[in-house]
Amino acid sequence: MASGSSPSAPGPLTAEQEDFLRALVRVAVYLPRNFDADLGRAEGLSMSEYHVLMDLSKAPGRRLRMGDLAARTALSPGAVTRVVKVLEAKDLVERRPSTLDGRGQDAILTEDGRLRLDHVRPARMESARRRVFDKLEDVDLAASTRLLDRICQER
Repeated sequence: MASGSSPSAPGPLTAEQEDFLRALVRVAVYLPRNFDADLGRAEGLSMSEYHVLMDLSKAPGRRLRMGDLAARTALSPGAVTRVVKVLEAKDLVERRPSTLDGRGQDAILTEDGRLRLDHVRPARMESARRRVFDKLEDVDLAASTRLLDRICQER
């Protein structure tokens, strides 16, 4: 483990841990705010709307149970419901009873949703390059991805 990174060390955080945590929180605020501004300005979509469309596009049959969609997007079930309602009003997503048990609901990417996603991707890619990847040319992205995934794991 890196210095000062013992997960169960008692007492206050080290200065290095505090610095890392502050930087992580800044990134967690910076990226959504700026991706929202970039996509909203260019395409009229929020980052959450974009990610719901993207996750549905990658799902089998372009369909996911609402709970599974929440898990994939890291949004709360209530937030996913709100985002899907906005996307439904734009005719980009529809909801139907779940094919698994009929009790829950599935979100389904419409053809208009797929076309909109294809149209929005270039603006999203430009934003991602400018906001993130142009600043990380010398960073091991695979190792960084594993680090970020580890932070999100429940124990």
